[in-house]
Amino acid sequence: MTRQVEAGKLPPLADRIPKAPLVVSPTERTGSYGGMWRSALLGPSDTSWLSRTVGYETLLRWDVGWTKSIPNVADSFQASADGREFTFKLRAGMRWSDGKPFTAADIVFAFESLGDADLYPAGLPLYLMTSKGAPTVSQEDDQTVRFSFPEPSGLLLDNLSFQGALTAMPQHYLQQFHQKSNPEADALAKKEKFQDWVALFLARADRWSNQDLPTLCAWKVVNPLGKGNQVIVERNPYYWKTDPDGRQLPYLDRVVFDVISDSSVLLLKATNGEFDMHTRHINTSPNKPVLARGRTKGHYHFVDIQPCFENQMVIALNLTHEDPELRKVFRNKEFRIGLSHAINRQELVNAVFQRQGKAWQAAPRRESPFYDEGFATQYTDYDEAKANEILDQAGYARRDAEGFRLRPDGTRIAFAVEVASPAVIPYWPDAMEMVRLYWQKVGVKMSVKPEDRSLFYERKAANKPDATVWTGSAGREFDVLLDPRWYFPFNDESNFAIPWAAWFTSRGKEGERPPERTQQQMALYRELQHTPDQAGRYRLMKEILGIAKEEFYAIGTVLEEQGYGIVNDRMRNVAKSIPESHIYNTPAPTNPEQYFLTP
Repeated sequence: MTRQVEAGKLPPLADRIPKAPLVVSPTERTGSYGGMWRSALLGPSDTSWLSRTVGYETLLRWDVGWTKSIPNVADSFQASADGREFTFKLRAGMRWSDGKPFTAADIVFAFESLGDADLYPAGLPLYLMTSKGAPTVSQEDDQTVRFSFPEPSGLLLDNLSFQGALTAMPQHYLQQFHQKSNPEADALAKKEKFQDWVALFLARADRWSNQDLPTLCAWKVVNPLGKGNQVIVERNPYYWKTDPDGRQLPYLDRVVFDVISDSSVLLLKATNGEFDMHTRHINTSPNKPVLARGRTKGHYHFVDIQPCFENQMVIALNLTHEDPELRKVFRNKEFRIGLSHAINRQELVNAVFQRQGKAWQAAPRRESPFYDEGFATQYTDYDEAKANEILDQAGYARRDAEGFRLRPDGTRIAFAVEVASPAVIPYWPDAMEMVRLYWQKVGVKMSVKPEDRSLFYERKAANKPDATVWTGSAGREFDVLLDPRWYFPFNDESNFAIPWAAWFTSRGKEGERPPERTQQQMALYRELQHTPDQAGRYRLMKEILGIAKEEFYAIGTVLEEQGYGIVNDRMRNVAKSIPESHIYNTPAPTNPEQYFLTP
């Protein structure tokens, strides 16, 4: 940077950072500049790892220990006692990576864009809405933006600590692609071979595939996703954070992500010491002995990852299946209970999970304020005789010549469980093969169907799968409150009933109306969203979970135990223990901008 300043290519540091930059306290000590952080993505759809490592600059942020929301892009914030008005003060002199000022106008532009039905037909995200409509978002001055809601917004601050859309849409750049501000936007779209201005805007707003999009993050994209087999980001000269000595962050020059489609190749690179800090896709129980043996040769060590998931593998039968007869079977709670008792979870733990974990349903962890032992352990005892008895009594006593149970219409109960490939968790296919045999013993025909991850998501969005497997997120506190996907049909990750979730998120305009008990949960969550006091929100969440316990939407298998990540011995300032959750954005709140490499 110094050479660029001397050559006149960059202004002096004082003109590039805010008057009061955010000062980051180092985990160990102040660092030295230079070097490259090596990591990887498991396929091009693994953009979450980009967001978690080099893309986390939200209006607020979580503190390192994940106990509260603290200022970030906003220098300060104030909430009214009734939870209707929120004022955010931004940092004077803050700039985008291209040197243009970042102001409250950018927040207003992002909010209006998210609410533009042409761009986002689903409308504003739930956290920016109330049952009485959207808030008014106004620019008071260059550094002040105010959100005024028609009724209390109980979860806004928590959501702004992990949702980053409001700080990722530079008005000065993106407005040229919006028809409202540029009447020639459609003509520009056609010139650049896009269908219309909407397609052009969305493409230009994609921060991982468009290297020209200005950013507030510590590093800016120089080799975008889709160009070759790497994503490369380099230091942002206008980054607005410093260390305690006033030295601009980040310390590292660049971060390079190899895009790898095979999880076994990912593991091989890790054991060879080709990653400097990585906590995703390789850190499974079966892989730990392999990685442990490679530590000396690969020059890396383990760090603790505090598990926040409530389950390593949740099986979701599609309760909204297009086949009405199979739908009846899946919606029969006793059928799901029978299948749950048929799973030998301890054998799964011993054979697949390296003896790490315990039998658990899709229920909050013991560390959570929402923990309910009855919910967590119900229907987890392995009892083949009990499973058969329950399935018989549920109405599926008749069997065909091969011993498989029949639906009421006389057709064999047979379905496939779809598994994303490359598997998000590599051992899912093996674990599901064991489940297939367990269920076969009680007369239920199931097959395991691995498929490309992009196809998996396409089919799920179209409500095509019979059943799916995914991780059980939301096991602790904030993630239970902010993403209760397994506790009622909350979003498009509620795999057991995507159309019900669509009905909820669209406020009844799309999807399929769910049963009364599920609607009751949705009403309770709406009330929770508009409850300004924490005690009230917790009370409502416990009511929602009580209904989830009764409804038993999905079948959990094994609770995730202590996790781990790998860190190169030269990489410094990495926290020794890090919470693991997509709501936490692991490892972002540990401030990767202050990581550095020793010689």
